[in-house]
Amino acid sequence: MKTTPPMHPSRRRSVKILASLAALSLTSTWLTGCAPDKPQFKSIDLTGADYAQGFSLLDHNGQLRTVKDFAGKVVVVFFGFTQCPDVCPTSMAELAEVKRLLGADGDKLQAIFITVDPERDTPELLKAYMGNFDPGFLALRPTPEQLPQVAKDFKIYYKKVDGKTKGSYTMDHSAGSYIYDPKGRIRLYNRYGSGAEVLASDIRLLIKTS
Repeated sequence: MKTTPPMHPSRRRSVKILASLAALSLTSTWLTGCAPDKPQFKSIDLTGADYAQGFSLLDHNGQLRTVKDFAGKVVVVFFGFTQCPDVCPTSMAELAEVKRLLGADGDKLQAIFITVDPERDTPELLKAYMGNFDPGFLALRPTPEQLPQVAKDFKIYYKKVDGKTKGSYTMDHSAGSYIYDPKGRIRLYNRYGSGAEVLASDIRLLIKTS
């Protein structure tokens, strides 16, 4: 009768190690399969950021607004000014298109426009400007004294630039948008020019996962 020779101790240890690694691999695969997928945003994920935590400013109707006022909605904040020739109207028109793309969830989007030119952007002018894009969009107007702190809180850039005629000027400013989830938490930064489809996709994901 043929007998199997005893396994060498070192080989026995190798077999045990390989078996343990195989079991660990299977466990890891199982855990990965059971863990919820992390949302794959197209915008820059700011979850957990210690800036852009919110705002407390008067809107174009004279009402004090904070991000908590819009619980249950995705809030998109854009900084600009009404005499901006291109970036601002393009961005606001894009937000109006995003609302349309969201369909039945369009009412879960709140666009906020914060002026970096409070000297010229009166509440009346801001209200009319918002009306060009969507009557539900709101403009906030920090005072000239509040503006530097707001800009610091959001890490945005703005600068007055002299125009071609005496007394005239324009404003250089950051062009992206900050996005809050329905629980009022800062989540994303959307780069200017990303397009309505990209922004709508990220907002749908925030609505779904919040």
